[in-house]
Amino acid sequence: MSTATYELLAASSDAVNVTVAFVLGLVIAGALIAAVRIGMRVMERESDRPRAEDQPHLPSSGAVHEEREVREPDEIPLNDGGTPRLMPYELHHSGSRRCDDQNRRRWMPGSSGSFGGGGPGHV
Repeated sequence: MSTATYELLAASSDAVNVTVAFVLGLVIAGALIAAVRIGMRVMERESDRPRAEDQPHLPSSGAVHEEREVREPDEIPLNDGGTPRLMPYELHHSGSRRCDDQNRRRWMPGSSGSFGGGGPGHV
């Protein structure tokens, strides 16, 4: 194969590559335009956005505040002395119950600190 033939083949493959890239660019641009038009049609079919009057309002009694309570775990009785074991359907939905003493537990002075923190630890 001569050099002239090689140069002709290289020039023609460059022209084909440019043409293919241009056509693919047109296809991608057309797909993007179609996607935008479809999205606009979908938005037109959706219901209107809620107005300010449709938004939720505070109840007449005022804002609702959180409620804090101290909980303690529900102890599951052990199967001692041949009593029938507790079945899953006998358990209630919560694993804890309201504690009689509603005072929050506080740390005793000098008992806090992390492991290896250099403090005296629980005294």
